[in-house]
Amino acid sequence: MDAAYLDIIVLVERLRRLFLEVVKVELDSQGVHDINNVQAVILFNIGDVEMTVGELTLRGCYLGSNVSYNVKKMVEAGYLVQERSPHDRRSVRVRLSDKGRVLRDKISAMHDRHVQALTQGVVPHEDLVNAQTTLRRLERFWIQAVELGARTTQFNPAA
Repeated sequence: MDAAYLDIIVLVERLRRLFLEVVKVELDSQGVHDINNVQAVILFNIGDVEMTVGELTLRGCYLGSNVSYNVKKMVEAGYLVQERSPHDRRSVRVRLSDKGRVLRDKISAMHDRHVQALTQGVVPHEDLVNAQTTLRRLERFWIQAVELGARTTQFNPAA
């Protein structure tokens, strides 16, 4: 078994948790205490788009029940506006409120600061691009593995 592959799996999980801690520190430094780090990431990922909870689940690393719970909490805290779709009354759409856009801008500013710090030689841009390419390939591989089920997965780099 390849140790690098297993290390990447552990590292991806660790990076996700560490990133959520970075967001928590940012929220604390901004005096934002009525939303948690996971909710702030969901809010950032909504951006300027109006979407359903199902669409949000497909776009991010979230479980459906967690998204529904977090959307409810963000609506209650005033970060999201939730409305029934005029075309399909069963469908509920969410978008950022003014308060949500202000927080999204703060999270964007945090990302901008991080990008600026990275350009100071911490991680060269080429390394980020290479990591992104590798992680996208791994994502496609795992998508194929899910689609094929328990059968042996053959990676198709063109997929």
